Amino acid sequence: MKFSVKYIIILVFPLCFSAQQVENIFGDKSELYFSFNVKNKTELDVVSNFISIDHKSTKDKIYAYANKNEFKDFLKLEINYQLIDEPIYKPNNSTRSTWDYYPSYPEYVSIMQAFADSFPSICQLHNLGTLSSGHDILAIQISDNVSVDENEPSFLYTSSMHGNELTGYVLMLRLIDELLNGYGLNSKYTYLVNEVDLWINPLANPDGAYSLNDNSISGASRYNANAVDLNRNYPDIINGPHPDGNAWQEETIIFMDLADSVHFNLSCNLHTGAEVFNYPWDRWSNLAADDDWWQQVAAQYADSAQDNSSNGYFNDLNNGITNGWDWYEINGGRQDFMNYFKFCREATLELSSNKIPSGSLLPYFWNANAPSLINHIEQSTYGLRGIVTDSLSGSPLKAKVEIIGFDIDSSHIYSDLPIGNYHRYLIQGAYQVTFSKTGYNSKTINVVVNDNISSYLDVQLSIQNNSVGIEFPENPKTIVNSSDILGRSVSDQKNIIIVNTYNDGSSDKKIIIE
Repeated sequence: MKFSVKYIIILVFPLCFSAQQVENIFGDKSELYFSFNVKNKTELDVVSNFISIDHKSTKDKIYAYANKNEFKDFLKLEINYQLIDEPIYKPNNSTRSTWDYYPSYPEYVSIMQAFADSFPSICQLHNLGTLSSGHDILAIQISDNVSVDENEPSFLYTSSMHGNELTGYVLMLRLIDELLNGYGLNSKYTYLVNEVDLWINPLANPDGAYSLNDNSISGASRYNANAVDLNRNYPDIINGPHPDGNAWQEETIIFMDLADSVHFNLSCNLHTGAEVFNYPWDRWSNLAADDDWWQQVAAQYADSAQDNSSNGYFNDLNNGITNGWDWYEINGGRQDFMNYFKFCREATLELSSNKIPSGSLLPYFWNANAPSLINHIEQSTYGLRGIVTDSLSGSPLKAKVEIIGFDIDSSHIYSDLPIGNYHRYLIQGAYQVTFSKTGYNSKTINVVVNDNISSYLDVQLSIQNNSVGIEFPENPKTIVNSSDILGRSVSDQKNIIIVNTYNDGSSDKKIIIE
């Protein structure tokens, strides 16, 4: 494996740069990698609005990526910069063995299919979507009843949305392999497969990873095939649906659709370029309602990674953890999208300072991170959890679960259909939790939550207006919305199916009887 790095210093006089000169700077590249200095974080936050800051950046020295349009905007700032030729990864196939190499794209597809074929009772392969290039976005779902909805938290690991950040790509393949082969043999693996609905997507940007050809990740690019940074392409808390000015990319739509269909409770997005656990928020300086919980979870991951590695690993920034905004601001990031809009708890995990380390080092990164990766999955089973149902019919409900006076910035959650289960992660303490749903009487309950264990609380909500729920009659008189019932006479209220449809897309049915 060979690396070559060239540093070219260019004094920038942006008003003199023509479009052709910018084209000449890019040549046949779709993205540039460069560095520059900033005076303070305020200046950095301005720049980060339209170029992609790299994880290796420090307070003074910034490393960044830009496509042609982004680079033109950067030039307007009249900042001196250095162009950097990124290291070219050259695999040494002569010494390739198990999990110490980056597979070709066809090998990747075959490996994922083999998992599903070998363990059909606990493993299912999902093609989340096929890109225009023909590359598939693949995910493995692992559970003891893999095709059945159960009272379990849903957990997601997804890696390499930046196509040149690939340590997690191989580590996720190995994690799938370990869990499947360890089921029934390793007690913790067995517990997790039995108790968690686990989804693993090893490669979220195959067009970037295999930008030159499908046979090698040599020449991998950060951006996708359209020269768009996928981690700036999601709806933003402040700047709305398209913060980067680009249409949602195929990859973005695929993962937004996944988040709509599977309501993940806990997730982690794997990157490289640093060694740190990054927790919300990336977009603004507001501390998350669960900031204490986030710091605890982040520290648990970092401490374990440090304990299982050589000195100096996973200690970037604040000893291996950081609040995202404290590091640098990101607009349109996946992490904040999942937390704010999807009521999930997603963190960003940086696994290695080298974006594409030598294949021979991948076993080292596995040994350092495997206990942390497993423990983080287990974290999804902790906290306050239970099922919300209708008090009369026992039907599961999609209800809002909120801690009044505590939850801010979309930190509340919802129970999920078809089970009605909810999973609220909290630092140890006493809380007043309110359960509510349109058409039902709210209920507030005092609870005590302890760290690293599960606290169970099932809740029944009663429907307003004293409606009674029973089995549906074979020949109901009519179907109405419950708001129409109040004006009906008692004789007209017999054997009526009430269908309530709410703004969140959920609905429920009740029977009014004599």
